[in-house]
Amino acid sequence: MPQLGNTLPIYCVSDHMLTTLGTNTDAHLPALRAGQTGLRLYHDPAWHRDPACCGRIPARSASFYLKNDNGDHPPYTPLEQWLIYSIESALEGTDIRLQDPDTLLILASTKGNIDVLEGQAEEGIPAERAELSALAAAVGEAVQYWGHPLVVCHACISGLLALDVAKRYLRTGQYRHAVVAGGDLVTTFTLSGFQAFQALSLQPCRPFDAAREGINLGEGAGTLVLSVDVQSEVQLSGSASANDAHHISRPAPTGEGLYLAIQQALVDADCDPTQIDYLCVHGTATRYNDEMEAQALQRAGLNALPLSSFKGYWGHTLGAAGLLESIATVQALKHGEFYPSAGFESLGVSVPLAPVQQHQKTPLHTCLKTASGFGGCNAAVIFQHCNAIGS
Repeated sequence: MPQLGNTLPIYCVSDHMLTTLGTNTDAHLPALRAGQTGLRLYHDPAWHRDPACCGRIPARSASFYLKNDNGDHPPYTPLEQWLIYSIESALEGTDIRLQDPDTLLILASTKGNIDVLEGQAEEGIPAERAELSALAAAVGEAVQYWGHPLVVCHACISGLLALDVAKRYLRTGQYRHAVVAGGDLVTTFTLSGFQAFQALSLQPCRPFDAAREGINLGEGAGTLVLSVDVQSEVQLSGSASANDAHHISRPAPTGEGLYLAIQQALVDADCDPTQIDYLCVHGTATRYNDEMEAQALQRAGLNALPLSSFKGYWGHTLGAAGLLESIATVQALKHGEFYPSAGFESLGVSVPLAPVQQHQKTPLHTCLKTASGFGGCNAAVIFQHCNAIGS
């Protein structure tokens, strides 16, 4: 048995992405390399009374997502379908089985089946399915999980925090594998919430850009499979979370919480800041978040590094954001490439930053992924190419 604790290697075995840009990870890579956005302006009063620029997944039928679907199952919500599809797709080609008690299943979501509360769910789905525990039970049963999935719901860091939770469980030796999946929807409720903050943009968002107008919401699902037994090219080397306790919706201007999360993740990974060579940041394109994040990166001595925000590709996917963007970070490490920070043209924060403007092939060794959310929550995860570890 491998040694337990912080020295235990945790491998990123396989993954799957589902957003408006595609139905698998490979389908996303051409768009990421080209800086191609999947955000669109929608004006459908039957869906939302005001125009909204967002990333919506068009296909919502169970027959499209559920493999070998014969209809012999209870009705699933769109989010449940996406999660089931993503989990099963990520596990294809691996020997990791959800029926084995040494495999942990974690689901991350901010709002879950919020469409059920809005009366948008199809007939036959009870109101109880709006509860995250009920969503987890439905997904767990569909993928034949041996237990009840663990649910992580912590605002917009849910997906990244779920990876941190998985890391902690794997280090105890209680589990050998962790399947981390996350997803969220764009609905009238979520749009109205950000609209109340006057934070929405009617154009594809432009993180850190001087002309940025605000955020776009997106929907999607993703799965990252971690293991201490099955080796791969990339490891999750460290992670941490911290809270700045500043305001329920506004981040601390100094970036204190994110700075602390970054510092703790570096210690957890036994990694020096000089080893980091690429940043995948939260980058929501709001005035306060981008400035806060820039301050935190400067305090950590990382602001001169190449960075990318993926919000301009598929929008802010809430609880799935940190997970989907982590998968993109893992792909950057595997393929040795920087992805453009979609929408960026000229710097619009007070701290010097280096957003990537063109796709570039380059050897990458260590990447930092960050996330922040309402309530002052922040998280950071460090991914490393195995060739760089110990070098």
